[in-house]
This record gives sequence, C-alpha cells and structure tokens, in this order.
Amino acid sequence: MSTREVVRRAGPARVVILGGTAEARELAAQLQSWPAVCHVSSLAGRVKDPRLPVGEVRVGGFGGADGLARWLVDERVEVVIDATHPYAERIRSASVQAAAATGLPHLRLERPGWTAQAGDRWLRVADFAAAASTMAEIGRRVFLTTGRQHLDAFMHLSDLWLLARVVDEPDGPVPANMELVRDRGPFTVESETELLTRHRIDVVVTKDSGGGYTAAKLVAARRLCLPVIIIDRPTPIAAPAVVSTVAEALSWLDRAIRPSQDDHSG
Repeated sequence: MSTREVVRRAGPARVVILGGTAEARELAAQLQSWPAVCHVSSLAGRVKDPRLPVGEVRVGGFGGADGLARWLVDERVEVVIDATHPYAERIRSASVQAAAATGLPHLRLERPGWTAQAGDRWLRVADFAAAASTMAEIGRRVFLTTGRQHLDAFMHLSDLWLLARVVDEPDGPVPANMELVRDRGPFTVESETELLTRHRIDVVVTKDSGGGYTAAKLVAARRLCLPVIIIDRPTPIAAPAVVSTVAEALSWLDRAIRPSQDDHSG
C-alpha cells in the first residue's frame, strides 16, 4: 500500500491500542479519563473469553500489514500503540509497516523480561525446539507454560510426562502423556508451589513473558530448587519508539498528540 497521510480531525485524537496484554488493558483504562483521546483496543481473537479492556474494542486480525494500513486509514486513526505480547511477532511487524505506510506515530509498549535472582536455576534457550531437546536431558515430569499455540513443539516427547497450562483447549488432540490444566493468571506463589509439588514436577518450561501475572511460578520453582528453561524472546523488531511502562507510554502519547491538538486551538 502506498504512503498516505491520514486526514487530521478536529477533536479527540483517534488512538488504536494493539494487544490484550495487562499493559494494554491498563493503558486503555488510563485513557478513559483523557478527553483529548478517543481510543479503540484491538484483540487478535485467539482467546475465546479474553479479558476485555475498557472502552471500544474490536476483535480479529487485519490481514497483514496492508490490511492494517487500510483499516488505519478507514478508521482515521492518528496514533498506533503496539502493546501486544512479546512473542506476537506477526502483528508487531505489521504494525511497524502499517504505521510507516500511513505516516502515523508508532509506539511499542513492551514490558521487560524477567531477571534471575539468587537461587534461581535458569537455563535460557533460543526457541521452542531447543526447549524440547533440553528439557528431555534434565527432567522427566515437565510443567509447560508456553501456551496452547506452541504445544506442537513438545508433542513428540513420548518419554516425558507433560503438564501443560492453557487458557483454551488446543484445537487438536493431545498425546496420552500430556495432561492439560485450564487456568489463567494472576497466580500466587502458594498455588504454584502446590501445583508443582502435587504433580511432582522436576522441570519448568516457560517463555520470557515478563510482568507479574505469571511470575509466581518462578518463585515457586526457586523455593523448590527446580530448574527452569526459559525460551528467549524473538529478535526485537525495530520500532520508531519503545517504552516499557504504561506511564512512559502516556508521556509519549501526550507529546505525540499535542501538535495536532494545538493545530485545532485556533
């Protein structure tokens, strides 16, 4: 799609927040009290019963960067904030391309990854395939918290027992050696410790999601002296501006919309 300048409107700036993360929901809640902003949150629709942010919400994909660019123009969006999950590579790339094609300000809001503390037994690996091969070497009873979309990487491990925590059931069947537990954070250290103990888990596998919603399993693993395999985040996609907190995002947004607001002040 060729570059096209979005027509500025008088009144509140139209802002899209991409993603259903905790940070995206917090940002939407904060913007409810901003008269200078009219925001819409966009969710991918991969979770059947997602936690919805406050305000206007759309659910579903865009059809790649070109589709997103067309939607931005059609909806007269003036600012793009990408607050998607650190592992949502396709929409992250599409948002950068679409914002560039339409000449819109673009911000990436991404929470920091986790940092090991004293007593942690972490082993970082590059991807899901590496996690599968590594955990077979260090444990027999595995707690998988990588999400249902990545279960295929572990289906072949017939010699291990796998406890996979998911929000929604996988689309296809799971092997006999895999037990599913449907749940979503936030979790407590006590409940995670009980879960790991009850199932006699000897290795935990997780993505480096960051944040506090699912960090309790790391504390529980530390207390139980369990090894944790952490799958590194994908290579960062270059974005014009990147922040790590909602407060920083609000400051950036205030600066981004101020010129357009001043343009309409007379």
